[in-house]
Amino acid sequence: MALTETAIRNAKPGLKPRKLADAGGLYLLLPPSGSKWWRLDYRFGGKRQTLSMGVYPDVSLKQARERRDAARRQLAEGINPASIRKHTKRARAEVRANSFEAIATEWFAKHTAAWKPSHSDKVLRRFERDVFPWIGDRP
Repeated sequence: MALTETAIRNAKPGLKPRKLADAGGLYLLLPPSGSKWWRLDYRFGGKRQTLSMGVYPDVSLKQARERRDAARRQLAEGINPASIRKHTKRARAEVRANSFEAIATEWFAKHTAAWKPSHSDKVLRRFERDVFPWIGDRP
């Protein structure tokens, strides 16, 4: 039987983690801590895998079902949704690491030891106020 918003809101954690099943491998995990995690169990390459879909109420039942459907479409095309997520996360981290703000912060840390504290504070403040908001996230 499919989950409802009322059943999700009224679900209370127990002493052990428990699952409230929806359909198509989607379920709500209720650990003893009281949080509510959307998870999707699927098989890829003959192995069982689990994909996190977000936390309730940040991700509603409707959104979780849409994410499940998107992941199932990827599986139908022979694509592992977990590997797509890892690749996207790695690409975002690489972009952040090569941003102007990251490089400028590294440069500042390297040169600040040779400067007086007042000059160091002025340079950092100017970067934060005048430069980073405009071009800080550019590669």
